Amino acid sequence: MFAPNQRVKVNLANLTIQGVQFSQNVQEALGTVLEQTSTDPPTYRIELLFSFKGVKRVEVPEERIRPT
Repeated sequence: MFAPNQRVKVNLANLTIQGVQFSQNVQEALGTVLEQTSTDPPTYRIELLFSFKGVKRVEVPEERIRPT
Protein backbone atom coordinates (compact mmCIF):
# COMPACT_ATOMS: atom_id res chain seq x y z
CA MET A 1 0.00 0.00 0.00
CA PHE A 2 1.25 3.48 -0.88
CA ALA A 3 0.43 6.86 0.70
CA PRO A 4 -0.18 10.27 -0.90
CA ASN A 5 3.03 12.28 -1.45
CA GLN A 6 5.17 9.13 -1.31
CA ARG A 7 8.03 9.06 -3.85
CA VAL A 8 7.95 5.96 -6.03
CA LYS A 9 9.41 4.34 -9.13
CA VAL A 10 6.89 3.29 -11.75
CA ASN A 11 7.31 0.66 -14.45
CA LEU A 12 5.57 2.09 -17.54
CA ALA A 13 7.13 -0.37 -20.00
CA ASN A 14 4.82 -1.28 -22.87
CA LEU A 15 1.82 0.63 -21.50
CA THR A 16 -0.38 2.95 -23.53
CA ILE A 17 -1.69 5.85 -21.44
CA GLN A 18 -3.75 8.70 -22.91
CA GLY A 19 -2.72 7.59 -26.39
CA VAL A 20 1.02 7.56 -25.59
CA GLN A 21 2.88 4.24 -25.98
CA PHE A 22 5.72 3.92 -23.47
CA SER A 23 8.71 1.90 -24.69
CA GLN A 24 10.03 -1.19 -22.95
CA ASN A 25 12.86 0.95 -21.58
CA VAL A 26 10.66 3.05 -19.27
CA GLN A 27 10.97 0.75 -16.25
CA GLU A 28 11.93 3.23 -13.51
CA ALA A 29 10.05 6.48 -14.01
CA LEU A 30 10.17 8.60 -10.85
CA GLY A 31 6.96 10.04 -9.50
CA THR A 32 4.82 10.94 -6.51
CA VAL A 33 1.66 9.16 -5.39
CA LEU A 34 -1.36 11.46 -5.62
CA GLU A 35 -4.10 9.05 -4.55
CA GLN A 36 -5.39 5.51 -4.68
CA THR A 37 -8.08 5.31 -7.37
CA SER A 38 -9.21 1.70 -6.94
CA THR A 39 -8.94 -1.08 -4.38
CA ASP A 40 -9.81 -4.05 -6.58
CA PRO A 41 -7.32 -4.23 -8.18
CA PRO A 42 -5.24 -1.67 -6.26
CA THR A 43 -4.56 1.24 -8.64
CA TYR A 44 -2.88 4.58 -8.00
CA ARG A 45 -2.68 7.97 -9.71
CA ILE A 46 0.97 9.03 -9.96
CA GLU A 47 2.39 12.41 -10.94
CA LEU A 48 5.57 11.80 -12.91
CA LEU A 49 8.66 13.94 -12.43
CA PHE A 50 8.85 14.23 -16.22
CA SER A 51 6.27 14.84 -18.91
CA PHE A 52 6.31 12.37 -21.79
CA LYS A 53 4.51 13.73 -24.87
CA GLY A 54 2.26 15.76 -22.57
CA VAL A 55 1.49 12.92 -20.15
CA LYS A 56 2.35 13.98 -16.60
CA ARG A 57 -0.17 11.95 -14.56
CA VAL A 58 -0.77 8.24 -14.95
CA GLU A 59 -2.93 5.57 -13.31
CA VAL A 60 -1.10 2.29 -12.80
CA PRO A 61 -1.72 -0.93 -10.89
CA GLU A 62 0.10 -1.39 -7.60
CA GLU A 63 2.25 -4.21 -9.05
CA ARG A 64 4.02 -1.65 -11.29
CA ILE A 65 4.99 0.63 -8.38
CA ARG A 66 7.99 0.39 -6.04
CA PRO A 67 9.07 2.67 -3.19
CA THR A 68 12.24 4.71 -3.84
